[in-house]
Amino acid sequence: MNRKLSINNQSIKYGEKAVINLNIARLISGTEIDLPIYVYRSKNAGPTVLLSGGLHGDEIDGVEIVRRMIERKVFDKLKCGSVIAIPVMNIYGFLNFSREVPDGKDINRSFPGSLTGSLASRVAYNLTHKVLQEIDFGIDFHTGGANRYNFPQTRFDPSDEKAKEISEIFNAPISLESKFIDKSFRKQANRMGKSIVVYEAGESMRFDQNSIEQGILGAQKVLAHFKMIDFEVENKNSTHCEESVWVRAKSSGILYIEKTSGERVHQKEVIARITDPFGNFQTKIKAPQDGIIIGHTNSPLVNQGDAVFHIGC
Repeated sequence: MNRKLSINNQSIKYGEKAVINLNIARLISGTEIDLPIYVYRSKNAGPTVLLSGGLHGDEIDGVEIVRRMIERKVFDKLKCGSVIAIPVMNIYGFLNFSREVPDGKDINRSFPGSLTGSLASRVAYNLTHKVLQEIDFGIDFHTGGANRYNFPQTRFDPSDEKAKEISEIFNAPISLESKFIDKSFRKQANRMGKSIVVYEAGESMRFDQNSIEQGILGAQKVLAHFKMIDFEVENKNSTHCEESVWVRAKSSGILYIEKTSGERVHQKEVIARITDPFGNFQTKIKAPQDGIIIGHTNSPLVNQGDAVFHIGC
């Protein structure tokens, strides 16, 4: 933990802070696109922690979590260690209100990336070789996508003991064991010996104040645990889920939700109903097993097969 820290060939010494603009590429107009990276270093050795948002450009709660922590100067007086804070990792998606980059590819399915590959692959390559290699562990902030709301939760691969520990310290209302996804940011970090915990909360393109403040609170708990900041920790009850199941619409129509995220449900309990616009039929949606709803759709209109609920077990 007592080592140099260098990003994009710019060294940051103990006791310094810096904003590094990592050049990614150009827009079609010729405008250069830079990725702003905020680096804070204590005078004392300690872990290097990544706090990142906006890997999917439309997931703005994650962007806001990191932005508020920078604005509130949470990292300005670190007692030890270093923080790398990146509010927006996917600048392209953020500019276009989109999950992906302009070529339609998902950066979070493009790691470790390539300097000669697609745009998403090039962004992934830069994050892999200029950010991930410098950290010890990190928290990556996400939201639900496409009208789906996620109740505040942390996700970690059960094989990663360090990530499990960080998830427990974060103390979100729900923690979920979630295996690595191929070519994801989290899996690439693990291959490099780094642990990443994902915080999922809220919905894309919407601010959810509870999700934002829960994310800030959890990150501060983690930093306080490693003695990087002064912060009084008050842990609350958390529900741990070893697995989860998706509940899908059995028919197309208008959706009426009777249970919502954060609520516990019992097997065969009616949690929603679907009807057609004319009232000719009604379909009940029942919980497949006991659990807690960790996510739900906010769309009032669904097609057969659409994901309606995500239930943690």
